[in-house]
Amino acid sequence: MEMTNTSWIDEFPARIAELDAAHLRRRRRAVAPDTAHPTGPHLLVDGAPMLAFCSNDYLGLANHPQLVEAACTGARAFGVGSGGSPLVSGHSTANRDLEGELAHFVQLPRALYFYAGYATNIGIVPALVGAGDALFSDALNHACLIDGARLSRATVHRYPHADMAALGALLAASTARRKLVMTDAVFSMDGDVADIRALHALCEQHDALLLIDDAHGFGVLGPQGRGTLAEAGLTGPHASQRVLYMTTLGKAAGAAGAFVAGPEPLIEWLLQKTRSYIFATAAPAMLARALSASLRIMEAAEDRRTHLGRLIAQLRNGIAPSLAPNGWRLLPSRTAVQALIIGSNEAALDAMERLRAEGIWVPAIRPPTVPAGTARLRIALSAAHTQEDVDRLLHALQ
Repeated sequence: MEMTNTSWIDEFPARIAELDAAHLRRRRRAVAPDTAHPTGPHLLVDGAPMLAFCSNDYLGLANHPQLVEAACTGARAFGVGSGGSPLVSGHSTANRDLEGELAHFVQLPRALYFYAGYATNIGIVPALVGAGDALFSDALNHACLIDGARLSRATVHRYPHADMAALGALLAASTARRKLVMTDAVFSMDGDVADIRALHALCEQHDALLLIDDAHGFGVLGPQGRGTLAEAGLTGPHASQRVLYMTTLGKAAGAAGAFVAGPEPLIEWLLQKTRSYIFATAAPAMLARALSASLRIMEAAEDRRTHLGRLIAQLRNGIAPSLAPNGWRLLPSRTAVQALIIGSNEAALDAMERLRAEGIWVPAIRPPTVPAGTARLRIALSAAHTQEDVDRLLHALQ
């Protein structure tokens, strides 16, 4: 009998075909500015003009001339690359200044600036807990928190989404000395907001540390856009010694990077022990200069936040005629993330393509990003959108 020696590497074409059959294959789109409409939501997508509802640029700052000029000035002063890790030669005076400005903005004692949000969470979680410790994670947390939990080797307890009673019971039953609770502040695919005060109360009761990822709330929620922790009244003179506040700078801030802020000893510990900080090249100073400009704009951007709030209300009030005839469901959300549940992967892709035929780009989100059977259109609103833009989307959905 002739033996066949088939390598596992030869299986990849068939495995990709399985993704196609399940409508789970993802495709990148080549994006460029649309010079005919030089505002944030108008893009050329694979060469075709589109009105986009898929960017997390919630305040419309990514193309702001002050950020562009600050980045150019920073590049002229510092060059383009940092050339080393922060603990070698990459911690520029621009990065140092930005950390102080970030801590001041969120009204917490100290901040540590990272080059990317994903790298922040997969690094700081293993620096905080390890084998023998207990970690408590909301069921709908972002992948970077989930991956950080896996890397930590701590015992992971996954509690039902936003279920404070279940979390309290898990914390009460735990015998671990070190306990870490971690949650998205604004859940990236549903758009709802965690109960920060209730989470903090449970952590106080059970001697746990609370890690909050405010990627989708920073710049938008709270007084002057200072985020969900400020909205909960847990910053400034009321800052807690058992809260770490993490957020990205590539969404409402309009640039890139991330930071974690909190009590001085905790931030110093993370600087000493976070591998994704210690062993990675630092973010360039030109970016830090752009982010410094962004913080100044965000603090005074009440008009942008007010406009964004009106657009959210306009979408939610106007979408009702689209729901019942299609069997769709709009999840509760007061944030810029509006999730329109379609159901099957195929139906969500079909809805996305029908909108694209109308010149509107809204991404279809499918498993494993969301639970099976809840494929959706994730509508992301921005202060750069106009009321006419939202009307156009509503008309297309109807």
